[in-house]
Amino acid sequence: MLDQGETTDVAALMRDIGVRARAAARQLALAPTGAKDGALAAMAAAILDAQPAILAANAADLDRANAAGMAPALIDRLTLDAGRIAAMAEGLRVVASLPDPVGARIDAWTRPNGIEIERVRTPLGVVGVIYESRPNVTADAGALCLKSGNAVILRGGSDSARSSAAIHAALVAGLAAAGLPEHAIQIVPSTDRAAVGEMLKGLGGNLDVIVPRGGRSLVARVQDEARVPVFAHLEGLCHVYVDRAADLGMAVDIVVNSKMRRTGICGAAETLLVDRRAANTHLLPILEALRVAGCEIRATEEVRERYPTAEPASDADFDTEYLDAIISVALVDGVEGAIAHVEAHSSHHTEAIVTDDIRAADAFFVGIDSAILLHNASTQFADGGEFGMGAEIGIATGKMHARGPVGVEQLTSFNYRVRGSGQTRP
Repeated sequence: MLDQGETTDVAALMRDIGVRARAAARQLALAPTGAKDGALAAMAAAILDAQPAILAANAADLDRANAAGMAPALIDRLTLDAGRIAAMAEGLRVVASLPDPVGARIDAWTRPNGIEIERVRTPLGVVGVIYESRPNVTADAGALCLKSGNAVILRGGSDSARSSAAIHAALVAGLAAAGLPEHAIQIVPSTDRAAVGEMLKGLGGNLDVIVPRGGRSLVARVQDEARVPVFAHLEGLCHVYVDRAADLGMAVDIVVNSKMRRTGICGAAETLLVDRRAANTHLLPILEALRVAGCEIRATEEVRERYPTAEPASDADFDTEYLDAIISVALVDGVEGAIAHVEAHSSHHTEAIVTDDIRAADAFFVGIDSAILLHNASTQFADGGEFGMGAEIGIATGKMHARGPVGVEQLTSFNYRVRGSGQTRP
């Protein structure tokens, strides 16, 4: 792995990576399901075998991150242990067990003139993934792209470079064991920011789509500069709304889990909204449970009148993705007030409602335009693995092509296959 500033011709390096990826993509598009699944199984075994090397590389990354004063939430994203490595391997096995999307018929119909038309899934081609802090993305992205018949170019952040390189070595071993092209999954061996710039230009037409996973500055740069399509979200500014018809015990459990299970993931709740009509019964028990769990509470004056130990919330707090043990709290006028607040402040990632009133839940689902909506469940379920996708390459909040967790189906396009029997058009 070349550190930023080391002498290398980044443009030439990236051009070669793109050419190799395009060649591998052509082979993967024709690869049988058994070969892809065999590679995924071999990758899972290789990751488990490489656990000592992966943990040693991760320890080196963590030493550098701690010395640099990295925030605790980012340290959590960076950290690997035996459990997380086992989860990576299991994710690979789950992806292998999924139906192969390539060649699957989405729809079919026959025209009055006898022409038969099918719409069939095809790979996207070459996918570029630019990510920060999370070395597990190396395995998730590699697996999902392989299963969907795509080559992938991975560009991890400098903070996770050693961990990502160790994981990548296991993935390449799996490809080789199955006889698939080793260039199907490539990792950019340079932390020079110019490598990202070359990917954003499209690598001479060899890159078909980019998926950024990281902070606002990274994703904003990708969206501003990319010359190829982007699957992206700027942030996960997620909300939990507790309705007056919510079961109190359930509401406490869901809110605390949504915020505190893992504060540094994009599905962590950042704002709590409580129905004013439930303030006397629900607000204080929920806030006290959050406090006991170690969460800092920033609240409107209306909430602080009832819970004075809360810190004052500024207007900016309700537009902030904390990725930390901090939550903003406000009272709203029922589900309509919750919808209005979410639509004004949300990043359209994930929102949850806690209620026993199905009409309120339906109104919440219809009234909010976010990628993932939950009723009586934690926002921490905003995850491709929890959706049965094995893993995800990211959660897209746009409206074109893919939305929500991006799994194997979302990493395909389609073409139309038309069969005739000599028809000509008059």
